[in-house]
Amino acid sequence: MGVRPTITPLTPEERAALLASLPGWRHEPARDALIRSFRFADFTAAFGFMTRVALAAERRDHHPEWTNVYNRVDILLTTHEAGGLTLRDIDLAHAIDALADT
Repeated sequence: MGVRPTITPLTPEERAALLASLPGWRHEPARDALIRSFRFADFTAAFGFMTRVALAAERRDHHPEWTNVYNRVDILLTTHEAGGLTLRDIDLAHAIDALADT
């Protein structure tokens, strides 16, 4: 299992600085969450991506909220037990970005 970063919610300053390192992700203030949509060539590519993300999430014991429609995968990250964004979400977002490039 991966290292579990702290569950302390990010401050507004921390959030802004860390979001700058995640192009393509945006902050959803109503849920204090990160959201991003990914598009793939087809359903098989999208589902393969979801499988890779599921394995990375399981290793981190931190799981996304997501939907899949054909070639699109929409992901929302927030740490429910902290009531908003934490370093866990930032870590998983970086991992997801790396998996989207493979």
